[in-house]
Amino acid sequence: MSARGQGSLFGEDSVPLSGSRPDARADAAPAARRRTGAVVRPASGIEAWRALARQLPASLRFGVSTWSYPGWDGLVWDGDYTPQALSRHGLAAYHQHPLLRTVCVDRTFWRPLTAGQYAAYAGQVDAHFRFVVKCPAGITDAQVRDDEGKGYRANPGFLDPRLAVEQFVLPTLDGLGDRLGVLVFQLSPLPWGWFSRPGVLLDRLGRLLSAVRQALAARADVIVAVEVRDPELLGQALADTLGAHGATFCLGLHGKMPPIEAQLPLLRALWPGPLVCRWNLNRAFGAHGYAAAQKKHEPFDALISEDPHTRAVLARTIRGIADAGQAAYVTISNDAEGCAPLSIQRLAQAVAAA
Repeated sequence: MSARGQGSLFGEDSVPLSGSRPDARADAAPAARRRTGAVVRPASGIEAWRALARQLPASLRFGVSTWSYPGWDGLVWDGDYTPQALSRHGLAAYHQHPLLRTVCVDRTFWRPLTAGQYAAYAGQVDAHFRFVVKCPAGITDAQVRDDEGKGYRANPGFLDPRLAVEQFVLPTLDGLGDRLGVLVFQLSPLPWGWFSRPGVLLDRLGRLLSAVRQALAARADVIVAVEVRDPELLGQALADTLGAHGATFCLGLHGKMPPIEAQLPLLRALWPGPLVCRWNLNRAFGAHGYAAAQKKHEPFDALISEDPHTRAVLARTIRGIADAGQAAYVTISNDAEGCAPLSIQRLAQAVAAA
């Protein structure tokens, strides 16, 4: 494909859209009346989105990052359930939404899960659903951190191939089975010392990816994606390492990273290949803005901090990659615009219009 063709494919055109649900807070039930039952039912209005879902490429999967939000009453759920009820039972209702065909399991970043815990997730969804799962930080963080996130010593397990396979790859395979779609290895911000020896870092990453691919020998359909939180790593050397081991680059839309258009050259360097994108945090909140975003957006039932530029470029990127026959996984957090399901609806409309 020519450079000009790739430029069109990866999203320089824009489709400005906006939308919100400003009246949702007025309709929310008081927390004391929230439902606590073992059955969570899908919102009655989700069928209205099935026509839009049919306009999207078959290889495209939208989803959220975690799903235990009572504020999604009327969008995903049929009532105001407790977070605990949604965490345990909400996935069965969530996956019935026509636009929600994947989900990112973020809790694994903090602690490894067992095959049995993954199997419990798989048991709540149908055979067509796929999971995106994050590798534990004990493997992808160069530092051991305290409760406030401050690193205080080097992590001896950083990018350890054996730990990656035993604590992450094999349990996800055993528990999720054919519902496993993407394994994400998010490298946490690195101490400055690593930037003086990038070759050592990429060699270590390459050895981990090689071991992961060997463990996935019978599952070539599973996508392996690497996300970084240091802009200094964006370059041809990273692309070469990923390409050599059958991995792709995960677009990490976050305040620590440059905007989407500055990350797209890495995808061009790996073309043809799949798209994995995690829209985690609106750049307006800065590199450490999660708390501010949560405070502004709660209860996560409306688009409060819209980002039409990112949405438009991402829509064009999705359309081009998926129309070329490549898989596309896009997961969105409430911290991106205020309400992940509404962000997905607007993004789906933009993809259909592209």
